[in-house]
Amino acid sequence: MKHIKTYQHKKILVLGLAKSGVSAAALLHKLGAFVTVNDSKPLSENPEAQGLLEQGIKVVCGSHPIELMDEGFELVVKNPGIPYYNPMIQKAIEKEIPIITEVELAYQISEAPLVGITGTNGKTTTTTLIYEMLHAGHKKPLIAGNIGTVASGVAQEATQENTIVIELSSFQLMGIDQFKPRIAIITNLYDAHLDYHGTRAEYIEAKARITMNQTEEDYFIVNADQDEVMEIARNSRAQIVPFSTKKVLDSGAYVKDGWVCFNGEQIIETKDIVLPGKHNLENILSAIAATILSGADKEGIVEILTSFAGVRHRLQFVSSVEGRKFYNDSKATNILATENALAAFDAPIVLLAGGLDRGNSFDELVPSLKNVKVLITFGETAEKVGQAGRVAGIKTVLRVDNVEKAVPVAIEHSEPGDVILLSPACASWDQYKTFEVRGDMFIEAVHKLK
Repeated sequence: MKHIKTYQHKKILVLGLAKSGVSAAALLHKLGAFVTVNDSKPLSENPEAQGLLEQGIKVVCGSHPIELMDEGFELVVKNPGIPYYNPMIQKAIEKEIPIITEVELAYQISEAPLVGITGTNGKTTTTTLIYEMLHAGHKKPLIAGNIGTVASGVAQEATQENTIVIELSSFQLMGIDQFKPRIAIITNLYDAHLDYHGTRAEYIEAKARITMNQTEEDYFIVNADQDEVMEIARNSRAQIVPFSTKKVLDSGAYVKDGWVCFNGEQIIETKDIVLPGKHNLENILSAIAATILSGADKEGIVEILTSFAGVRHRLQFVSSVEGRKFYNDSKATNILATENALAAFDAPIVLLAGGLDRGNSFDELVPSLKNVKVLITFGETAEKVGQAGRVAGIKTVLRVDNVEKAVPVAIEHSEPGDVILLSPACASWDQYKTFEVRGDMFIEAVHKLK
């Protein structure tokens, strides 16, 4: 890592812990900053805060006292999930204290170039594909960001021989300043997180920040099938590398005559790709572009695309039970993701859906339910999702308490050859701490059937 002097002797507040806050606080302490950590969880129930306290870091736990912002901080490192209308953040803005997220710290200390991936859907799959392709091409990649490994922790271990492949949310990108990936990707843009951002325009503006510091030496891989993404590209100084699932391009990544191509070279026949779903073709095209631009060879790309069957909780094949194939798509926390999952299968589907109620209807989902024979709902949106199913003409619409109880009901109302798909179209927080926990409960329930 680069032992930068930027934060030496500076008074810095790390607001909100979780993995990113713990990593940021420890890193800043190592870089010579005077760090204060503030987290809402009481110290007695907060082992992360206790660990930081043992390192000599000041810890304020149990609440977010607004008077803390009067202690002369020169920087706030914010947990990405804390909205900007939070009183502590508003006070920092009022006092003109800079606010960043920990991915900014990761960039500043990293000796390795970064490949940054953002977008509404497909981020995790694309990030994982690039990592696996680079690994197969002997390029020593590291994986980081909004995918389970904290970027500022990974960056501390990275050398010039590595490439950090980092998944980035709009929340993280709102807190960058100098952050500049060597290769940036926007997979696609749809309505999401409007409860956080307020408007679609502000959401898109946050995503566009991924390229704001790029120069002519960098690459910006963009979805040529979306006008909003191409508008962002027009304002970027980076070299634009388009991809398209709908048209043959003069350059970039596209499909022609049954082959995936990059800059005119055939890479792999589409029939040989094992990752299910038409939507995954977007992810594959952008991943191929990033991998080739990173210097990896075609052989590693083909190796991964003929063996990679999906990431955990994203159209993940779980098991076959009594002739039914179970898929875990718990990461489908919005309607579009569920529409994409449903489009991936030709077989009859038993759909398990529902979760946190964010106030939206599910009318948009109705056209995608044509192949669903049974709909099983749960959570706060159970009735809303069920109503969409009835409008779609699904004859069997059932309501259960939770995902675990949905699994035996699903096998009871299905037949050999059916797909049983957990793709909730909603966040998990009404019943489960994370979508990962929800998916794990589904997987456990499937295994219990055996």
